[in-house]
Formats: sequence, structure tokens, C-alpha cells
Amino acid sequence: MASTRVVAVSSVDGKTGGNAMLVNKLPEEIHEIKIKDEKVEKEMEEMMVDGRGTETGQIIVTTIGGRNGQPKQTISYVAERVVGQGTFAVVFQARCLETGETVAIKKVLQDMRYKKQDMRYKNREMQTMRLLDHPNVVSLKNWFFSTTEKDELYLNLVLEYVPETVYRVLKRYSRANQRMPLIYVKLYIYQICRALAYIHGGVGVCHRDIKPQNILVNPHTHQVKLCDFGSAKVLVKGEPNISYICTRSYRAPELIFGATEYTTAIDIWSAGCVLAELLLGQPLFAGESAVDQLAEIIKVLGTPTREEIKCMNPNYTEFKFLQIKAHPWQKIFNKRTPPEAVDLVSRLLQYSPNLRCTALETLIHPFFDELRNPNARLPNGRSFPPLFNFKPQELKGANVEILCKLIPEHARKQCPILSL
Repeated sequence: MASTRVVAVSSVDGKTGGNAMLVNKLPEEIHEIKIKDEKVEKEMEEMMVDGRGTETGQIIVTTIGGRNGQPKQTISYVAERVVGQGTFAVVFQARCLETGETVAIKKVLQDMRYKKQDMRYKNREMQTMRLLDHPNVVSLKNWFFSTTEKDELYLNLVLEYVPETVYRVLKRYSRANQRMPLIYVKLYIYQICRALAYIHGGVGVCHRDIKPQNILVNPHTHQVKLCDFGSAKVLVKGEPNISYICTRSYRAPELIFGATEYTTAIDIWSAGCVLAELLLGQPLFAGESAVDQLAEIIKVLGTPTREEIKCMNPNYTEFKFLQIKAHPWQKIFNKRTPPEAVDLVSRLLQYSPNLRCTALETLIHPFFDELRNPNARLPNGRSFPPLFNFKPQELKGANVEILCKLIPEHARKQCPILSL
């Protein structure tokens, strides 16, 4: 990607949505975020473009290739409408003029307190996404920097476009006073956990903002893609992390207790909250502040014991809580909710992070057994999206027993890396 330039501007109306926070550090493959490779540094400098950046109706021309004997190739994008907007970023639906392919362009404001030559140290979302390659994680197609007349610096991530989010799908069911069909709940949560098994075990990344708005879904195939890695970070044991992270309704209790040495189990808690929300049609814990959020959690899980608080944050010393008994999980959900679903929620939403299932353990839960049935289909009769094409990184730490439960006999050809 040698150069990028802006060639036209017009105006198109678009709808706005939400976004998330921000972040730190990367996996061992790139261990020092301070990239010392001169070629990478040069590449990032070359990808700076003057102009007003990515705006609706604007055409952005970028050149890729030209290194290692590769021919240069020009790619042009026209930004068509805004599909998401937050404090630090805006997401556009755009179209590639050469191929007609629809993409999403996420334009992220960079921290201008750092000098231009140091910008490469701060683009952790882009660096993280360059590592990711999984069917349930949105893919990065291209990227470039842009500046404005106010000398603002933006990173533009060109991503695969997926038209829906689980949030919007659930809203439509709620407005119609209907519950999401259970087969979709199973499909969506299963694929979210596949993505988490990959980023946690394979790449070493904690997402830190799992919520329905950050889960994309193809409404025709029902394939799910995890997106928005703006809050993602590699959690290194012994290194502190900010506790004010993750959208409140999906925030793990150890974060509310101010823990700074948490684990990827915070994503598992968030996934449990999403599962409960898909079953209920509304968020399970919807506090209006951090204290209120904790109160909502205590109403369901009961008052945490001293041991549980110690597991969440060993440095927490305030223990003045009203003693409230746990509310039975069966009474939280509709009587028609399968007991397997209720059981899975209870295993994900545990106070003690080390008692929560891992993403890989979640995948073999009986709640997902229907997905492993060779005769199971979508309600319209079509086949499920690919569910068993596991990558080696996802299966890290899995023993033979787990593998046999995870991959049904009929699907083992989808996973040729196994010699079962």
C-alpha cells in the first residue's frame, strides 16, 4: 500500500450507531508493539494521505503492493453511508469501484499527543487485526492513514462488510413481542465462543467489549463475525490493566471491583450476558452506574462471599454488603427455556473467574448438541454455516475427549488437521 489520495467529495445521509473504548499491547508474535522493522515503519509512513479522510460520498484511492516483487495495484473506495458512530470512530459502508465489493471502513481518531513518527506505536487495533484469520472474526482487507485540515490523524481500517448485528436482529424480535428462535441463539453463541477460543487460546488476545452490537451476523447464512477490536489487549500476567473497560451491561464483576490483573474470563462473562439477553429478549444486568450494575448482579447471583471477592480482586478490602440469597436461575427465564440453556448461563456467569467455562469448554456443552446433529438445518431448510472447520489455534489445550465431543463424526473431514 504505497499511497492513498482523495479525489472527490459529496454528501450522503446515513444512520448512526454505537462504538467502544481503547487499549494496549499485543501477542508474542509481535511482542513489542514498538515495531522495529524498518520496512513496516516505512510502509506506515507511505500510507499517510492528506485530505479530509473518509466521509460519505468521498472516493478514496489507495495503492497496494509494490514490495517483494509484487506489482502495484490501485483500489478505489466510495463511502456510501454511515453505519456506526462513536466518540473516537465512525464506520462507513463503502464500495470498491474496481470489484464492486461492499466493505466497511472504520475511521479511528488517533491520539495526536504523539508525534507523527511515533504513530506506529499506538495502532494496536490494526496490529491485532493483522494477526487474525478466522471464519468468525471480521477480516481486515486494507488500511491507510488520513489527516484533516485541523491536523487530526485518522486510521482507516477497510473491513469485510457484514450487513447485520445480533443487537439489531434481537431488537426486531423484541419489537414484534417475540423471542429469538432457539436455533439462532445456539448458532450465534456457539460461533461467538469459537471466535473467543481462537483469540484467547490461539492469538492471546482478550476482546474486552463483547456485546450484541459487536457481533455481526449474515442474515442469509447466519454466520457470525466478532468485530471491533478497539478495546482488545493481550493480558500479560503480572502487568496491570485498566478496570474501566467493557460496556456496563456486559462488564464482569471483577472489573466493577476494580481488578487490574484480570483474565480472558471477562470475555466469558460478557458472552454469558449475551446468551441470557438472547434468551430473555433484554439485558439481564442493566444497571445505570457501576454500583447499580453490581446491585443488579447481586440480585441474581446473591452476595459474593469473601472467597469469591478475593478471587475477583485480592486487593479489595471493603466487605460491607447486604446479605442477599441467590435467585434460582430457573426463575429468571421463561418456563419453556431448555434446562441446558439455563445450565450454560449459570456456568458462564460465576463470580469466581476461574470457575467460568473456557470458550472451548463452552463449545462442548449439551446446549449445542443440536448443532452437531448431521440432519439439523436452519428453519428455512438450508444448511448451517461452517461450524467445525477448526484451526489449530482454536484447539490449543484440547485433549482427545474434548475433540471427540467437539467434532462429530460426520464433520471430521471439515477439520483435516485432526487424525482422529
